Amino acid sequence: MSHQQSNSTNTNIPVSEVFWTLVDKADKKFSKIRDLPYYQRNRYDTYFYKVFKVYTQLWKFQQENRQKLVESGLKRWEIGEIASRIGQLYFGQYMRTSEASFLSESYIFYEALLTREYFKEGMFQDVNIANKQLRFLARFLMVCLVSNRREMVQQLVNQIKLLADECKRTFQESDFKEWKLVVQEIVRFLKADTAFMNIRPLRYSVVLDPHPDTLQHVSPSITKRNLKLQDALLSSFHHNEVKFSELTIDTFRMLQCLEWEPSGSFYQATSKLSQNGAPVTSRIGYSQDITDPTLPANPRKAVLYRPSLTHYMAVLATICEELPSDGVLLIYLSASGSCGAVENESGCLQFGSRGDGGINCIYPSDFLPFTRRPLLLVIDSESSEAFKVIAGKEKGEPVAMLLSPGCLPPIASAECSRYLHGSFFTMFLTAPLQAFCLLLGLSSSDIDLDTYNKAEKLLLSSLNNWGLALATSETLNPVWGQILGDPFLRRLLLRFLFCRAVLTLYAPIYNKKEFLPTCVPSLPTPVLPSSTSPPESVILELASIFGATKNFIFLEDIVLPENQMPTQ
Repeated sequence: MSHQQSNSTNTNIPVSEVFWTLVDKADKKFSKIRDLPYYQRNRYDTYFYKVFKVYTQLWKFQQENRQKLVESGLKRWEIGEIASRIGQLYFGQYMRTSEASFLSESYIFYEALLTREYFKEGMFQDVNIANKQLRFLARFLMVCLVSNRREMVQQLVNQIKLLADECKRTFQESDFKEWKLVVQEIVRFLKADTAFMNIRPLRYSVVLDPHPDTLQHVSPSITKRNLKLQDALLSSFHHNEVKFSELTIDTFRMLQCLEWEPSGSFYQATSKLSQNGAPVTSRIGYSQDITDPTLPANPRKAVLYRPSLTHYMAVLATICEELPSDGVLLIYLSASGSCGAVENESGCLQFGSRGDGGINCIYPSDFLPFTRRPLLLVIDSESSEAFKVIAGKEKGEPVAMLLSPGCLPPIASAECSRYLHGSFFTMFLTAPLQAFCLLLGLSSSDIDLDTYNKAEKLLLSSLNNWGLALATSETLNPVWGQILGDPFLRRLLLRFLFCRAVLTLYAPIYNKKEFLPTCVPSLPTPVLPSSTSPPESVILELASIFGATKNFIFLEDIVLPENQMPTQ
């Protein structure tokens, strides 16, 4: 007899009454934490553990007293709802902290729910149970998307489609109209986030990317500060943008790009054990398997979906307040631009419908109060140029900025628009080789894997060479020098340089500056004597791999490396 059982017996309180009291207590705590924001994380960490403690107690109690509880009328779907809440708690905490272990624990609970079919009984007799199952599938789908479990994503999409259709036939069709929209949303999302976009992980992989310990340090004569990416604020707002739930395709890509790939070197040696179908006996062990203890913590991220301006500013202020002394805050904004700006502002970003008197416009000057902390602004908009005015007006720390082109380059395939694939500039920062291929109108069906891997290897070694050239450059601005040692920010900077080099040489927009991205302060072009990969020769070699040299304009004295012949 368990401690809980003896307690309930001694006090003559029925087991079912103890259970439902615990359920009520857990529900109240859950409803409070569910609505808490994904910022002010330090304040809510202790509250999360309190809520989680209650759910752990509840879950253990129902396991120890399952038979008695079932006899007193407990349904399987009610047990499933507790497990689903625990999965939600874990995922919410992952979104607040960016800790990979919370994401994997969420997956484990949801997968158990799926295999044990807690909501199956009575699903087609009770519309509420049917909706619970659909909501669970949609939440699990989000977890699988973020953790990049592609096979499970497809399985869940098929289940949601079948169940939504079955429910429409069984119940009132009007009860399930929203699920038709959910299915359309996820199908559109997966069309943008194809297998082609996931040939290699968007996350930082120590198997593919340079290990942080091997990165070249900037000379102390440039800067003595070595800052780390500690926080990121990610938002996008476009009409009709590709999204699932509250993650747009652009914030989804940036979210992953700023995390360590949990299946890094540590996991690769052990992952085969969990792929042979053997049951996972220890959830804690499983978490340890997919978390590499040799890697630092992920930078924390706040993803805001279509926030009001006041809410956005409140979050920004809170994150700045919590930023450690050696930290950098990355602010990523992808939004439609507007030229009709107020006095002294040359442009702004629209965070709401037009014609509302600017109440939802974000102006460059809105960021000035926050320049007391080190910031990296990544602006993806046709009005990105307007943000240059911040430079020289900062309140303490010079701002680093990566600004998208003002105009989108003509893309070889009409199917490569923002509405199908997300932002082009963001794609260059998160999946540069895929962006290069899409620019040329190439899809996965046009490229064999060996050719793609050859190009990927060339790009990676070239970017590493550029990184070395930047780190040893005597003309590197200290603003970039102090963040070049951070692996995530370094990778963004190098991909920015690649994007700029590609668009500079791209024939349809040759010599047209409005099609080029800019950075403030300027970055030196990595063509120093120490660099074995000047940008022009890298683009020529890359284009030749795909048989696309005619798409670019090269200087006459740029030649392919020896033995490298263009493919037909």
